[in-house]
Amino acid sequence: MTVKKQALKDRLEREVLKRNDLDELDESRPDPIIPAKVHNDEYVSLICAMFGYGRADAIVKFLFSLDFSLLDADEETITKVLSHHYYRFQNAQDVQAIFIALSRLKKVSTLEALFYEGYQEKCSVIDGINTVIKAIEAVYPYQSRGYRFLLGSVTTKTKGSGALKRWMMYLRWMVRHDHIDMGLWSRVDKKDLIMPLDTHTFKVSHKLGLLTRKTYDLQAAIELTETLSLFDAQDPVKYDFAIYRLGQEQLV
Repeated sequence: MTVKKQALKDRLEREVLKRNDLDELDESRPDPIIPAKVHNDEYVSLICAMFGYGRADAIVKFLFSLDFSLLDADEETITKVLSHHYYRFQNAQDVQAIFIALSRLKKVSTLEALFYEGYQEKCSVIDGINTVIKAIEAVYPYQSRGYRFLLGSVTTKTKGSGALKRWMMYLRWMVRHDHIDMGLWSRVDKKDLIMPLDTHTFKVSHKLGLLTRKTYDLQAAIELTETLSLFDAQDPVKYDFAIYRLGQEQLV
């Protein structure tokens, strides 16, 4: 490892230690994992991750407005209670749809079991995500533009495709375990995770010299993960929250 790379690794390691603290998750620095950690549940966490786009304070405000006990309610109640809930690209019907789909799925399987079906053969988190998306679509074949944006689509290529940021963030929450991440799953290896790459982290990673790919896509997320694997092959995504905070606080 070059002197420059070693210095960058040392900086990121310090940031990981600094950020791995519950004090990082408070009202002054909102994050969608805050409401997820309140419930500590894989289904609730998926909803929190799926709505994890836009301004962090608006995300958290919306998520705290939701009654997650509806995941165990009948569909008539879900429809009635969520009739006035909406968030950015998702109208009330879209919000109702994700609750109905996941309430149906929850009755038949855990999300970890579904994910593992796709993941296990190649240890591919992309295959695991595809399996869960297909399962959600199968139990409730609802379609709209807002709902498709929320759920995402089955991914068959990495170049030119979306980075699956919210799905990768969800997996980080579920698989890793520290003061930030919940570690609710046990059958997925954290070394197989891919960095949750949004446009903000994309820019910061370029500034830090962690990423050279100019196109913001899933391939860029994979290449960033490969670079971070040089620093920690067993847990490359541990740097995600630290890199995010460096950019958010304009320290890069």
